[in-house]
Formats: sequence, C-alpha cells, structure tokens
Amino acid sequence: MTEYYSAKEMLARLVSFDTVSRNSNIPLIEFVESYLNSHGVRSHRVQNSDGTKTNLWASIGPDADGGVILSGHTDVVPVDGQPWDTNPFEVIEKDGLLYGRGTADMKAFSAIALSLVPEMLKAKMKRPIHLALSYDEEIGCLGAPSMIEDMAPKVKAEAVIVGEPTMMKVVSGHKGALGLTTRVRGFEVHSSLVHTGVSAVHVAAKLVVWHEQKMLENKERTENLPETVLFNPPYTTLHCGVIEGGTAHNITAKDCSFSSDFRVLPSENPMEYLEAYRVYTAELEAEMQRIAPSAKIEIEVRGNVPGCRREVDGSAERLVRQITGDNAEHVVSYGTEAGQFQDGGYSTIVCGPGDIAQAHAANEYLSIEQLNAGIDFQRRLIERLAS
Repeated sequence: MTEYYSAKEMLARLVSFDTVSRNSNIPLIEFVESYLNSHGVRSHRVQNSDGTKTNLWASIGPDADGGVILSGHTDVVPVDGQPWDTNPFEVIEKDGLLYGRGTADMKAFSAIALSLVPEMLKAKMKRPIHLALSYDEEIGCLGAPSMIEDMAPKVKAEAVIVGEPTMMKVVSGHKGALGLTTRVRGFEVHSSLVHTGVSAVHVAAKLVVWHEQKMLENKERTENLPETVLFNPPYTTLHCGVIEGGTAHNITAKDCSFSSDFRVLPSENPMEYLEAYRVYTAELEAEMQRIAPSAKIEIEVRGNVPGCRREVDGSAERLVRQITGDNAEHVVSYGTEAGQFQDGGYSTIVCGPGDIAQAHAANEYLSIEQLNAGIDFQRRLIERLAS
C-alpha cells in the first residue's frame, strides 16, 4: 500500500525513533525503506562494520547527471538529565512550535524531503533528487564518509544541500572539528617525595594549559583578518571538556586522561595543530621518562571532521541562493558533514530549517514557520529540477 505523510506527520514518525547515537538507527531506516518502496523508490544501505547502524541513500527521478543531494543525519544527542516538559520522542505542538528531540537538529529537513517524494515523482523532474541519510554524525560524522564513497561513482550531482538548522540562510563555511583523548601514565610515590615520582595530573595540567595558550595565540593572530571576521569567534579554538585522574590527595597520580576538541577555521589544517601538540607531548614525555621510564603520554584521535570551505563560484551556493534569495554571507562555528561531501568531490552548501540555538537543548523545538519555509524551499527545488 502506498504511504502518504504530511511533513509534520513524517517529522513525528522520525522523532518517534530513539536514535540517540548510542542506539541503532536501523528501525528508523527500515521505516524509510518501507515508505520509499511503497512509492517504487529503491534505496541503498551502507552499513557500519558490525551491521548495527546504517546509512541510506536513494534516488528519485531520472537516471541523469546534474541532480541534487539532500543530506541529513538520523542520529540525535541524548536527553539524559535534561528537564524536558514533554516526551522527547513525541512531537508535541504548542503555540506554533513543534517540540521533540531532533525537530531542529535535524530530522525536519529529511522529513520534508521524504514527505515530498510523491510530488517529486509527479513532477517528472529532468534531473534527480538524491536522499542521503547518515548515522553517527553527532559523535564525529562517522557514517557519512562510507556513504559518500558508495555514492560518488554513481551519483554525479550538481549540488549537495546539508540541511542542518540555519534558519534557511545560506551557510557557505564552517569550522572543522578535531576530537582528541589524551592519556597520561605517571609514576606513583608518596606526595612527600613528589620529586621522585611523576604526577599524571600535573603533566595533564601542562597539556591543558597548552590548549589555552595556543588558543590565545590564535586569537591574536587571526581575529582581525578579513577571511575570519564572519566566524564567532574568529579564530581556531582549543577546548578541554572532561578530565579524570588521581586516587588520593597524597599520592602522585598514576593516571590522568582528558578529552579536548579543536574547532579549526576552514582555511587552516587541523593536522598542523595535532603535529604541534605531538611535539609538545614528546618533550614532556622525555622529561617524565628521565624519572620513570614507564611514564608515557598517548593521544587518541576520536574524530577529524573537515570544515566547509567557501567555494569559488560553487554550483551548490549559486543554486541555493537563487532559490532562497539570500545573498548575504553566513558562516557557522559548528560542524557538519558538508566538508566530507566536498572531499568526495561534490559542491556543497549548508541550508535547512530551524535554529541551531535549539539543537541539543531540553525542550528542543522547530517553529511551524520554519517547517513551512523548509517545505517551500524544497518545492521550489523540485520545480527547478522539472523545468
């Protein structure tokens, strides 16, 4: 039986699946597969290594080059400990707002596209629309690369539109994100003999301070440059969010670990920051091992998400500006999968309904006004591909 949903109804269905990144997204994907199949649209899975999560992409319209990819991630961030007034996994409408986890970030964009599949088919488009749904964006954009690799030989698109919440403004650049976990192994002694031991906590503290010093250097170096002024803040940031270590106040700590993220301007190379960090850790490690040869510092790269670079006369930017009428310059500091699509050879832009200020928050919501703006945008896209 052919299935039909309004955009609001489709959003409610997608939100009803608890796709917090620690969970599988396959139940949601199975629903989407069934829905697309009911309209005669074939879809393709690109699974993770253990088959617990999967990307999905599908093509609507003719087998032709020059179409448009609509990209959205299926996972959401946790609701644990947040003071929600409603069930996060149920869309509740109140005073023109649609509450629910993922309404803003970013199930609405995909819900609109899915709800418009019947209109896409009816329009007899001359160029196709491709839907691309990924997993694990929220924990490092882990799913999209394998999907992009699978699509690239088969899908020659004019543009990729990543539908993250931008209030339907055309975002042509965003920072990259490098996520690290640093583990320090020290040497335990009584704190009265601290000079004979190696405190993992003290060493970790020096490394954390390095993050702060490097960020201050960046601020002085780039905050007034024309190419960075649109970013907030206009420099690469380095931040340590979690630190754990030590066993007692009178023992030099044997272990300490902390997580950090570098939000890197798209004009800069995150690997250069990583290399500078490795050089400094090597200096500290040599000092540690002069006291205790077993002492060491390990750096784990949890994720490396490229920034979205402004394209010169990019076809995606040109297309979306023509549809929206937005000719202003917009950049954001949060990360998306846009840079990964650019690395895959696609012209890419970020534009979608909703406000990023609502993303990840308790009582996350999307306004009906923004939902309708997203619907209008995608209908205009369909008309353009049919003309």
